[in-house]
Amino acid sequence: MGEGWRVLVVDDEPLARDNVRHLLSRAPDVTALWECESGGDAVDVILRERPDLVFLDVQMPEVDGFDVLREVGPELMPPVIFVTAFDQHAVRAFEANALDYLLKPFSAARFQAALTRARKQREQGRERALLDRLSSLLSGYKPAHEPPVDNVSPGRKAAVEAVLRQSF
Repeated sequence: MGEGWRVLVVDDEPLARDNVRHLLSRAPDVTALWECESGGDAVDVILRERPDLVFLDVQMPEVDGFDVLREVGPELMPPVIFVTAFDQHAVRAFEANALDYLLKPFSAARFQAALTRARKQREQGRERALLDRLSSLLSGYKPAHEPPVDNVSPGRKAAVEAVLRQSF
């Protein structure tokens, strides 16, 4: 999997935080874990610690899960898996680009499915970043001299150009 996960669990209910913490303890790639019982504290921890993933309750006093998203902002907000007892927020959660939506009470299997989705998304993000970086590097590349193409057949030249277009 690569480097470890730094995870934040945000829920105003201690038993709910305990459950998520227990399930995360089974994941060997979780290397750091923070817990918050309020949305205000979550904003502070996210901005200070920069976790890789947030399990976020929707309904909390004063600052709810959607307020956390708004206050942190999309540029700094890590991927979110909403954890809530209320299904009426699901559409809004996915409109906010949530990775998943766990409806309490959820099974260990459902939790693992959400964590697997987060792992896949993280890996895809790394692959996309690598492709973007390579593309950027190659866009500025100019060979010292152009290779001779006079002796290349038109069919072979077209095939090479097609491959190059697909690669970038």
